Order: sequence, then C-alpha cells, then structure tokens
Amino acid sequence: MEKGILYLVATPIGNLNDMTYRAVETLKEVDEIAAEDTRQTLKLLNHFEITKPMFSYHRHNEDVKTDLVINKLLEGKNIAIVTDAGTPGISDPGEVAVKQAIEEGITVIPIPGACAMVNALIASGLDTNQFAFYGFLPLNNKNRKEQFEELAREKKTAILYEAPHRILDTLKEIDKNLTDRKVVVAHELTKIHESFYRGTPSEVIEKIGNPKGEYVVLIEGNKVEEENELLNLSLEEHYKHYENQGLEKKEIIKKIAKDRGVNKNTIYQHFIEE
Repeated sequence: MEKGILYLVATPIGNLNDMTYRAVETLKEVDEIAAEDTRQTLKLLNHFEITKPMFSYHRHNEDVKTDLVINKLLEGKNIAIVTDAGTPGISDPGEVAVKQAIEEGITVIPIPGACAMVNALIASGLDTNQFAFYGFLPLNNKNRKEQFEELAREKKTAILYEAPHRILDTLKEIDKNLTDRKVVVAHELTKIHESFYRGTPSEVIEKIGNPKGEYVVLIEGNKVEEENELLNLSLEEHYKHYENQGLEKKEIIKKIAKDRGVNKNTIYQHFIEE
C-alpha cells in the first residue's frame, strides 16, 4: 500500500488574508486535518469554505495522537497538521509527528506561510544575519536562571515568545540579567493593533502599558563579548568571520576597522599587500 503524505500547513497569525493559495488548496485536498484546536480551525475552514474531517492534535496529547497520525499515513491517507496560528513545529505541535514520519519513510511536505518570529525579526531593526530562537522561556526557576545565563552570553539576536500576563516580568528579568541590551517587542503581529516597541527593557515596559494579546521579544546580541573575541583574531580570521555572514569585501573592511578602532585604509592596505 502506498503511504500518505504529511503536510505541515502554516495558517495566519492574525490577518486571514495571509493564508496562501497553496495552503487553502492543500487543506481542500488532504483526507484529514490534525488541528491544535478543532474549534479554532473550524472557523478558518468555514472562512475558506473547506469541509474536511478533523481530529485534535495538541501539546498535551501529541505523544498519544502521533501514533494515530502515523497509522493514518501508513494506511495511505494524506494528513495536514495545522496549529491555531502560524507554522506547525515552531513552539507548536508538529515536531514529534515529523520525526516519526521520517523514521517510517513517510514524505513530509512543508506548506509555507506566517511565522511570528520571522516577521518580528525582519521588522525589528536588529541583526538578521544570525539569530537564535528560544521559544517560551522555562517557568521552572532553576531552568529559567540557566536560560538567562545563556542569553547573557548570546551574541546573536535572541527571539522569545511571551504571554501577556508574563511579558512585563520577563522584561524586568532581561533588564536585571542582561546589561546594556536593546530590546524590541512585537505586539499583535498582522492584526489591527500591530505595534513595535523599541528601546531599553525599562523604556519598553513604559510603552506597553496594560499588556494584552500576543508578544514576540527580540534581544540584541552581546556585542561586548563578540567585540572582545574579534580582537583576539588575526586580520584574516576577522575577515573570514564577516565573510561567513555573507558580507561583501567593502563592508567587511569597514567593520574590521570599526572593531579595531583603526582607519579603514589601513585594513584595506593589509589585504592589498597580501
């Protein structure tokens, strides 16, 4: 028997117009839909006039329901996984099913669409060349402390998700544990009240006011630690560091000169004379 295909279908994170044509067609063509919340997904299906059988597939039943998903796929059914909003597997159900499907030789196809962390990042004004996604921070005090220690060392732009009732406390923790970092908080992305708050954690806390809705927190990387490390590199290694980020020669020389506090012509001459 031919195996079915597992589709990971991204859904809008607020604005229904962000649903792609391919996502709509895929949901119309699959045999069944595994939904994080069937009631929420039903609203989406009704909007696009899609009628398909659904079953629940969320964080609390993911381990049990993954077997159901895999068995249906092995029977030849095509299954789509959708979450309440955004891309399956990114701080949402989907990862477990994908791993097991691959082990079973089942084809997994992503159907691209909205993803809150990507949209927050590209409009943040922070470094987009390299970034680290942390999802939701742990609630356990010990694990949370360890996570903040890691964030303190993080040289890339760090991205977090946070709930409205915890956003202000998390920003206070960032202010306490991470020295001299700019933050950007994206609020209600793609929705009517979409907004970006930029500044120090304390400045952003004042701007947020009474928290409501969904939040994405972006934290500037630890530039001090990165700069100190760069100064220990040879000029060739320093050049390679920026070259690996996809920068052009002119921009690389400018950055090296800035990092080392020298005239860019000095750096330029070094590479000319090699």
